[in-house]
Amino acid sequence: MKIDGPNGLLSAVLEVPDGKDTCPLVILMHGFMANKKLEPLKSVAALLLEKGIAALRFDFDGHGRSQGRFRDMTVLTELSDAKAVYDAARKLPFVSDIAFLGHSQGGVVAGMLAGELGCPAVKALVQLAPAAVLKDDALNGVLMGKHYDPANPPERLRVLFHTVGRNYFTVAQKLPIFETSALYTGPVLLIHGKEDKIVPYSYSEKYQSVYPDSLLRLLDGENHILSKRRREVIQTSVQFLTDKL
Repeated sequence: MKIDGPNGLLSAVLEVPDGKDTCPLVILMHGFMANKKLEPLKSVAALLLEKGIAALRFDFDGHGRSQGRFRDMTVLTELSDAKAVYDAARKLPFVSDIAFLGHSQGGVVAGMLAGELGCPAVKALVQLAPAAVLKDDALNGVLMGKHYDPANPPERLRVLFHTVGRNYFTVAQKLPIFETSALYTGPVLLIHGKEDKIVPYSYSEKYQSVYPDSLLRLLDGENHILSKRRREVIQTSVQFLTDKL
């Protein structure tokens, strides 16, 4: 399906369990340079279906099959994308409640949007290795091993197979990540690997400290993409969402 986003059409996959007139829905948000088809989101969606919960995966603008240019992407454009997806989901006739699950940068977006919308608009929130480090990285002038002058970020920075634009850095430097996320008072599950070399797990510990109702699961031996104990991550996330929805 296609969803009208502020920066073009967003490519999405909606999966709905059979035999239900109404059911809850989880909106799944991928990370930086990722897309809706990657793990663990794909397997989370499959297990949600087995539990009678619909799943809506989508590509942020400039990612996957969505329109827009990657170099124009910022966390705020992704926040606007996610709000457009939420608004579209809210209009689906079968949807009862809505929850969010986000990985890495998608976890940051999910937390901030949950804070903006509040509870009960967002029934529950799961953040997998949420990349709140992106603000500190921007202030320190580093992105995935590339260094730049944080006082004067480059117009474009080539990172792997993508070009990141200046606005990404200037926006990141001023993001009220924890301040906005802390406005969310609903139930939150945080899962983070202790061997995450991209986002230290201390950022999830800080998230837990600002939420009034949260659980934190720190996993020994787990990395940022959650590939070592993926089955546990998926099952824990879906069980939490099933309990709260």
